[in-house]
Amino acid sequence: MVTVAPDQPLKLLHLEDSIADHDLATRTLRRAGLPCQVLRVDSLPDFQRLTDSQSFDVILADYRLPGFTALDAWEHVAKKPHHPPFVLLSGAIGETAAVDAIRRGVADYLLKDDMPRLAHVITRALEVHEARRSREQAVTELAASQRKLADLTEHLQISIEQERASIAREIHDDIGGALTAVRFDVAWIGRHTADPGMQEHALSAADMLQHAIGASQRIMMNLRPPVLEEGLVAAVQWLATGFERRTGVATKVQTSSEIIHAAADIQLVAYRTAQEALTNISKHAHSSKVDIELSDREGVLTLEVADNGCGMDRRTREKSKAFGLTGLQERARTVGGWLDISSRPGKGTSVILSIPLISAPLSKAPGDVQ
Repeated sequence: MVTVAPDQPLKLLHLEDSIADHDLATRTLRRAGLPCQVLRVDSLPDFQRLTDSQSFDVILADYRLPGFTALDAWEHVAKKPHHPPFVLLSGAIGETAAVDAIRRGVADYLLKDDMPRLAHVITRALEVHEARRSREQAVTELAASQRKLADLTEHLQISIEQERASIAREIHDDIGGALTAVRFDVAWIGRHTADPGMQEHALSAADMLQHAIGASQRIMMNLRPPVLEEGLVAAVQWLATGFERRTGVATKVQTSSEIIHAAADIQLVAYRTAQEALTNISKHAHSSKVDIELSDREGVLTLEVADNGCGMDRRTREKSKAFGLTGLQERARTVGGWLDISSRPGKGTSVILSIPLISAPLSKAPGDVQ
């Protein structure tokens, strides 16, 4: 129930041309213990002026008035963003008209013959109105929270890519260069010593250094793939070739064209999606075949990575710690795309990324990370 403090009576506007009916409604509310400040108006212009200049907690209106109906008054009030509940109180309204009024948004209606229920009807209208207002506010706040979360996700993705690019540059410029220089020095020592034991150690050290150089190059490629500078198709094919070589799983790539034109951020999202999908397949799918399809038909970039592995059930996909899949979905949203995952136990898994393409000149090279 709505609790009204004694020092805060409801401000009620009564649209009524009968003074007797107005006095009866006022006395009824007073006897029911519902404190109200009631203001009567009987013309549409006066009603419009008052509702434009003042705020009311409740509007009570007769249905038929000289030259207009309550629906004319309601249409004026309904345009306001925070209008109060509007209750019909009439002795000349049929059920059809009442239902039509409710359908248009009027809070409730009451026949004048049932006047003793007026306080209850007003209280209920206020409760429903407050519940609707709270729900609308919650929806608005949720939408704002979702927008903030999307903005945060986009910011984090950009920050991650920037950090990856920075680390890749450090590996290339510092670690890679240092390892290569040490390998040359070790090789020089091996060539200029006559001690067989020293030569063996130098050869072993050179091999280990070459392994470290190769590992640093692979890490650098994963952090900031320079292959994207050759285009998305080449980058996905490079991913597939490396995946097949490491896992032994037959991997086939089909594309709609040899070159797909898309903005750098879209290409990076597609590349990371393919990379994450292949990583999940290598860890969990136990598949013998992977098919990758890349298309830019009908103005939409579509990437599908499908395997014939063990698949997933819905609980696995929706578990709270499925950050990989959730991250892919959020990443897709940052470029206006969406991600669909289709999977059944024993029937494999298909990850489909779709991103609308906008025909515009690319502002930066596909491999650049801003």
